[in-house]
Amino acid sequence: MPAESAEPAESTEPAESAESAESAEFDDSADSTPSPASVAPPSSPETGLRDRLVRVGVELVDAEGAQALSLREIARRAGVSHGAPRRHFPTHLDLLSAIAREGFRELGARTARAEAEAEAEGGTEGERAARARIEVLARAYLDFARTRSGMYELMFRHDLLESGRLGLRDTSLPLFAGFVALVAEARPDADPATAAGALWANLHGIAQLWRWGSLRLATGAEDVEPLLAATLRAHLGPAGGAR
Repeated sequence: MPAESAEPAESTEPAESAESAESAEFDDSADSTPSPASVAPPSSPETGLRDRLVRVGVELVDAEGAQALSLREIARRAGVSHGAPRRHFPTHLDLLSAIAREGFRELGARTARAEAEAEAEGGTEGERAARARIEVLARAYLDFARTRSGMYELMFRHDLLESGRLGLRDTSLPLFAGFVALVAEARPDADPATAAGALWANLHGIAQLWRWGSLRLATGAEDVEPLLAATLRAHLGPAGGAR
């Protein structure tokens, strides 16, 4: 589900997305510069380097958060010169987008498992079934935010990402489209995209504020379940009842 939220990063952090920062990050005269459009065979060392850079980035964002994703640090941990990533990622934003795409893939896998579990339970139809599936998906979304907090932070920072490149939109937008379809079933009286966007924004706020400790401090809640239940009632009406 694509979105934005953010604080500005420092020069060694993902905010070095400005053109000058990107140029400095990739400036390595000792490296050759193959065309970004060239595509290496699946088993080639070049493809291996691309995959390694993304894998290292995923590990780094999970361990230290989005602010740690400087090109130099990713290259260092991958064991290559700081100019080597440009062979596959012309800009810093491209590499960050490839890393974020892995996060959307996992979120998609988690929500697919959650939907499969909801369908296996069955027992309801129509609006009630859609609402039950939305609840399962919302819980999976909050769990992803809790267990992959660094990746979660990066995925929705579209000020740092190139969503129109590297297939990022192809990975993220279908997740939101599926959510919209469920909300349309659960709320046939509302504009589905607007209602889904409002619900998602509420869930995103819960995820972020819970992570920062703000909701626990303000509400005294021990977990997110009461907040999730209140959010679903506010946006979808009471479970099993009329709005």
